[in-house]
Amino acid sequence: MDQVPQLPVTNSLGFYEIRFESIGGLGAHLAGQMLAEAAVLRMGLNGAHFSSYGSEKKGSPVKSFVRVCAPTQQVRTNSPVERPHMLVVFHERLLRHKEVLSGLYPDSIVLVNTAHTLDEMKKRLGLASGTVAVVDALKIAVEEKTRVNTAMLGAIARLLPFLESQAMRDTIRATFEHRYPQLVEANLRTFDRGYNEVQKETLHGTATAQATEFVRARPQLGYVTAPVGGVIVNPGNNVLKDLSAYRSGFIPAFDRTKCIDCGQCDLVCPDFCFVWEKTLDKRQRPVMSLKGIDYQYCKGCLKCVEACPADGALTSIREVEGYAEEHTVKHSWIPASRHSVSAVATRAS
Repeated sequence: MDQVPQLPVTNSLGFYEIRFESIGGLGAHLAGQMLAEAAVLRMGLNGAHFSSYGSEKKGSPVKSFVRVCAPTQQVRTNSPVERPHMLVVFHERLLRHKEVLSGLYPDSIVLVNTAHTLDEMKKRLGLASGTVAVVDALKIAVEEKTRVNTAMLGAIARLLPFLESQAMRDTIRATFEHRYPQLVEANLRTFDRGYNEVQKETLHGTATAQATEFVRARPQLGYVTAPVGGVIVNPGNNVLKDLSAYRSGFIPAFDRTKCIDCGQCDLVCPDFCFVWEKTLDKRQRPVMSLKGIDYQYCKGCLKCVEACPADGALTSIREVEGYAEEHTVKHSWIPASRHSVSAVATRAS
């Protein structure tokens, strides 16, 4: 490395900071690790990376933080990035939560993995200034048989002038060639496509454009809001749980005309998404028939598609905005998620 790149902007502590908003399974932690490694080990900058997450499972919320600074500066902080110069959203459904966009500067860069156009995303974000960028990282990953993280790294390298693309490519190669040498070239192609296919636009807002206030997620119950005596009045209940943000881009599509009501989908579904109803068969005998899917509880694991023996009854499709809301079938009573298993057993006997 002959010359250390200059950072375009830093905060009051001298750091350029990046925050990844993602869900488990999309590779945000590894992406942050590779980005920091490229900046520190291959470009001569100082920096740090770490991630924050709860249970380590697919679909759980993940935040990954990267901060870089001049080589002469020491890194003496390991706090989360609250004010990102660049915000990278790995899953657009996370934008439903207002805190995802919190803490932006007026000139921050927001990169979103989405199939929507740049104009559509600008309208959805509603930012007055800064830079908005989009890349269909999921499409690239599916076509190259990789994950979205290297596509997102390619887009990041294109958007950050100080981040050298060759340093990122060398880091990707070094990361994969030891354990997964067969995936090296595919991930390099994914990186290159992310680099070439990202689209961006800088918004020139008014001179008075303000930074968005950072909102730290807080528990619903605290020492002020907890019930008297600390009693948990609704224990172990996930009726209100919304797993839609857990989906990584694909969703099961149900075709009632091809379903044979075997119940295999419901037996393997970990979240009891399938809704059943009592009907009559051709001989006017009472049976349980599959009515549809309650997508509120579906995290897109697609185990149902793998288990379904009826050709075309359940298929995997790429989820588009509004599909789940249009096709969801709500449970008629609560809790109704488990009644189909007993119904299948009764019918089988």
